[in-house]
Amino acid sequence: MLVVTGATGQLGRLVVESLVKKVPASGIVAAVRNIDKAMDLANLGVQLRHADYSLPETWDEALKGADKLLLISSSELGQRFAQHKTVIEAAKRSGVKLLVYTSVLHADSSSLGLAEEHRATEAFIRASGIPYVLLRNGWYTENYAAGAPSALEHGNVYGCAGAGRISSAARADYAEAAATVLTAENQAGRIYELAGDTHYTLTEFAAEIARQSGKNTGYVNLPESEYKQLLLTVGLPEPVAELLANSDTDASNGALFDESHQLSALIGRPTTPLATTIAEVI
Repeated sequence: MLVVTGATGQLGRLVVESLVKKVPASGIVAAVRNIDKAMDLANLGVQLRHADYSLPETWDEALKGADKLLLISSSELGQRFAQHKTVIEAAKRSGVKLLVYTSVLHADSSSLGLAEEHRATEAFIRASGIPYVLLRNGWYTENYAAGAPSALEHGNVYGCAGAGRISSAARADYAEAAATVLTAENQAGRIYELAGDTHYTLTEFAAEIARQSGKNTGYVNLPESEYKQLLLTVGLPEPVAELLANSDTDASNGALFDESHQLSALIGRPTTPLATTIAEVI
């Protein structure tokens, strides 16, 4: 039995959709916070179980009979480690034989602010004694591509990544990698540094938007404080704005760059090109 946490999230849904192409749906459990929002997953034939990162009492039942568990990292900044700890402890009680965790690229050495909670989670997983796999996911191309409509409206892409190169891949690529690991043999102890085959600067990103749209679109590099203020102005919560601005600054120093091609090797095909993801958005 394979259990996927956060299965109604953007990554989780894609993992479940990938899994049902590889193994019988009856052996897949979608662990979700809101059952009503997961009926599309039930229509795929998978089991639905209620499990909330913030409700420890929900996890023992959710993981009952689980052989392998995909722990998709929580999106609640500052609360992630405590929530992950809850799931890991329940996995140990439930006798899970393999725990697969979605961490962040180069978590052990990354300067990204968001890496701290991932490092803490990785350490707790190791200490738990549960056989594990670490999927150190790089940046999702959608993180930037989601801003393409705004860039077209205002004429510019804004950020503070300078000339830093970003090795992103589509969210579906990372989902396929997770499904591959969950259904493969002899994975315990492996650490995958997952990133896109190609890389780009935000100047090149803006140029691709311009090429596809036919509209003049450039990149404006701002000081981190000004970029954060811009994100706050457009309505992002303070923690998210700080995270994105910090991540851009770290990207300027190479934190989102990787050319090991482990992701494409794992999924058996090239990762989704930047141009494809931008086309889907605009």
